[in-house]
Amino acid sequence: MRALVGIELPGFRLVEPDVWVSDAGDVLSLHFFALRPDLPASLDDGPSLRAALTRMTADAGGGLIEASVKSLGGLPALRQILKLPMPGQAHGQVFIGSFTVPRAECSTVVKIQAPECGTTGMREAMVMAQVGPDAFFRAHPYAPEVQGGLPFHAADHARYDAEFPDHPLTRVRNVLGALAEGAGVAPEFAALAPFTG
Repeated sequence: MRALVGIELPGFRLVEPDVWVSDAGDVLSLHFFALRPDLPASLDDGPSLRAALTRMTADAGGGLIEASVKSLGGLPALRQILKLPMPGQAHGQVFIGSFTVPRAECSTVVKIQAPECGTTGMREAMVMAQVGPDAFFRAHPYAPEVQGGLPFHAADHARYDAEFPDHPLTRVRNVLGALAEGAGVAPEFAALAPFTG
């Protein structure tokens, strides 16, 4: 089932069904899962949902940057941004943003992946120089007790996107913003029973 429409974005070219790539190497993809969603909590229980997602991402070696419930095409959706170590490399990260639109017995996900290329860590180094090391690293606001994975820090905040317009995290946020404005939901998907957790 093609549950979402209107996700073909300027600057991305179709390379295979439901997969688009940008000149920067970012990959936009659309997925449909004919399974009951495995979200760790209801979309109505934001604190439990965000805390569980933080723990799950840290356990996988990454770091959750943002998680919130937003509207996508008129339906409630989980919007996430996370970072993971670059596979097979000693340095660098890949930033992943997604909207998950769950229904009672299925879900659809639109995902953007943007890797760091070239010199890595410049955003982090420049923000740390601005705020100082004591203010740079922070306990995770969703689950302060979480240890491991990639650290939560000031450089991942959206307030720095304007200073780093070409950074992959900025690109991920820009794509999610465009999807929030332009994506629609197919009527047959919208008519399915809602996800209740």
